[in-house]
Amino acid sequence: LAQADIQCSATTSFNRPSSSSMVKYSRESKNPSKACKAQGVDLRVHYKNTYETAQAIKGMSLKTAQQYMQDVCEKKRCIPFRKYKGTI
Repeated sequence: LAQADIQCSATTSFNRPSSSSMVKYSRESKNPSKACKAQGVDLRVHYKNTYETAQAIKGMSLKTAQQYMQDVCEKKRCIPFRKYKGTI
């Protein structure tokens, strides 16, 4: 593929509808310049693990969340499973 073809396919997002028309967020941020929204499609992760990780870092500042996740990777801290804890 030529470089122009790669750039073109990346901008069209593989002919999917734009994510802003498909996703309804529960609330809008008070200060959009300091907020971000993320969405993953076709990821090879378990929903329950992702949910619990997101709940653990919800409300943390960016630096605190990064440090927390670094500690989890180094096995100094853990992610508490609160909702999906039946088979753990």
